Amino acid sequence: MGMSEFYGPHDDEQSIATIHRALELGVDFLDTADMYGPFTNERLVGRAIRDRRDRVVLATKFGNVRTETGGRLGIRGDAAYVREACDASLQRLGVDHIDLYYQHRVDTTVPIEETVGAMAELVRAGKVRFLGLSEASPETIRRAHAVHPISALQTEYSLWTRDVEENAVLATVRELGIGFVAYSPLGRGFLAGQFRTFDDLPPDDVRRNFPRFQGAHFARNLALVHEVERMAAARGVTPSQLALAWVLSRGDDVVPIPGTRHVRYLEQNVAAADVALSDAEVARLEAVFPVGETAGARYPDMSSVHR
Repeated sequence: MGMSEFYGPHDDEQSIATIHRALELGVDFLDTADMYGPFTNERLVGRAIRDRRDRVVLATKFGNVRTETGGRLGIRGDAAYVREACDASLQRLGVDHIDLYYQHRVDTTVPIEETVGAMAELVRAGKVRFLGLSEASPETIRRAHAVHPISALQTEYSLWTRDVEENAVLATVRELGIGFVAYSPLGRGFLAGQFRTFDDLPPDDVRRNFPRFQGAHFARNLALVHEVERMAAARGVTPSQLALAWVLSRGDDVVPIPGTRHVRYLEQNVAAADVALSDAEVARLEAVFPVGETAGARYPDMSSVHR
């Protein structure tokens, strides 16, 4: 996402070099969406994997409708739009199939059975291999899974966003045998310790609009991150590596997807897979960041999540 929009300036050639380095290091799962850019990130990923498609598990998403100029037209999950969006993504990506196709946000005006039914048609047509949902509630996940097996549920999950542990989302996917993909596992960069003041965010950075990055919330959350930094220093790792190691410790069914535009941060993130946390370290991290400890809502408007 950040390679094309939302997090300040971007450089496509640098991003492609980062993707190529990721593949060299054994990363094989790439996550994009039609809305990123909008539309330009799928084209970027398609360029990056054109001569190495067989090395990639490719995931993209539909549902957040945007115009070419970036306007937002709401959420759609009707069958006709599912088919239209998939064909458009295949063209932009330059591939003949998508490995994992997510509904990016649930359209509450359309029965989930209709949406997943249309997605299942894509599987039968060979355009998609596996189906996923993003930010769906336990009830929605169950109803969707009854129509066609859901392979992955993507939701924000990190030390500073542990909602899925108490709202039954994580328990539900585990009961049903659905994989969990943790987006923003570094707390949108906050857990990396790269922000010390609100003004560290670029002027056009979307995070300036997020409650957790504003005012007293920023100060409170920064104090929590300082604890992570102290633990990371004691272990001889970066704060990002410690935060990712915690997500990885949640289980083999939890797959974090940290995003970065820079090779050096990519290499640090990959190295987090070798950071094994002791039970005591996990307990200490969770004592610093218990469920609900982070100040502020995840989004300015939470109405589109967990529906």
